[in-house]
Amino acid sequence: MIHAGITTSLDGFVAGPNWAPGRGLGDGGERLHYWVFGGPWTYENPSSGSDLHPVDAQVIAEMSEAGATIVGRGMFDAGGQWGGENPFGSPLFVLTNRITDDLPSGFTYVTGAEEALKRARETAGERPIAIGGGPDVIRQYLRMGVVDRLAITIAPVVLGGGTALFDGTIQADLTLVDCRHSPLATHLTYDIKR
Repeated sequence: MIHAGITTSLDGFVAGPNWAPGRGLGDGGERLHYWVFGGPWTYENPSSGSDLHPVDAQVIAEMSEAGATIVGRGMFDAGGQWGGENPFGSPLFVLTNRITDDLPSGFTYVTGAEEALKRARETAGERPIAIGGGPDVIRQYLRMGVVDRLAITIAPVVLGGGTALFDGTIQADLTLVDCRHSPLATHLTYDIKR
């Protein structure tokens, strides 16, 4: 099973304006992930995440059940390459069109979506594969028709601009299979009808 998951604002943005490597999630974008850290945080002042709401903690725990995770280079770089440490509970494949000598070890860099999926399947075995974003990567796998489940976490913020989750190129019929919420997020899970 292949699960795609991403956090968005109420107005559909997964990053604020001006996001880039060194600028994280852009202007105000950290607010999207307060639910992951149990409240306000910044790149300069990260939170320990020790005050997670039980619903958010459960969603995070479920994310760690994946046998392999695929993310895009934009997400990887915007997150500061996670300080060279894999933050996920599974092997991490970074989908990129530029593999450079200065990339940290501990991650597997792959230059094609199909190749990344093939290698993730080999690694995951019977466990699900997580597609973690950014939005270009999720849209690419949705267009390939391989995503079985789409998880969208909605943060209770309006960013007013930035990078949109959907760009008008995706059409899908969805069936809601789960809806949970905390004060910091609403977690929606859909099966994709084929």
